[in-house]
Amino acid sequence: MLRIIKILLSLVVAGLLGGFIAFAVSATALNEPSGQRADAIVVVTGGEDRINVALALLRQGSGRRLLISGVNPRTSEAAIRDHAGERRQLFDCCVDIGREASDTIGNAEETRDWTAGHGYRSLIVVTSSYHMPRTLTEFARAMPEIEFVPHPVVSRQMRDRLWWQHPASLRLLASEYVKFIASATRLGWARAQGLFGSGRTQSATIAR
Repeated sequence: MLRIIKILLSLVVAGLLGGFIAFAVSATALNEPSGQRADAIVVVTGGEDRINVALALLRQGSGRRLLISGVNPRTSEAAIRDHAGERRQLFDCCVDIGREASDTIGNAEETRDWTAGHGYRSLIVVTSSYHMPRTLTEFARAMPEIEFVPHPVVSRQMRDRLWWQHPASLRLLASEYVKFIASATRLGWARAQGLFGSGRTQSATIAR
């Protein structure tokens, strides 16, 4: 029994290590997509260049409207415009600022309410490449009916460094990987509940 337990633990560790390597390679890919289109765009704040990239997508017509989710309540719209070097007309026309979210789960909930209010069915999601897997997982849990088009932003830190050679990059990726596993677990549980709940509803309907 002890030998079986050791084998199982070794398999779990190997699986987690392999999963982390695959996660890190994917999260540090240097290619940013082009030619994407969706009903609207949402950018999750918290990383360099995210808002600028999202505004560029809006200007080129990749989506009809932009939500900037997770803005600090003390940060004004004017400060965001000045930092991005953007015109006021674009913000007045097509940009909404969300200030309720304080984490990725909050971003998903804030985006869900905004998306439902506008009746959108597809979204381009802009965030850092290392944050994208967790963001898409939380968004899928909050909005299972919406189509998501990822647009990862590769940070300068990831461009200029080999992540396995720099402790700061390694810690960041390891932290995101752990959080991603937690998000994926929540998503799997939510889908299982929906599946089993649907099955119980169908059984009750047949019984009646």
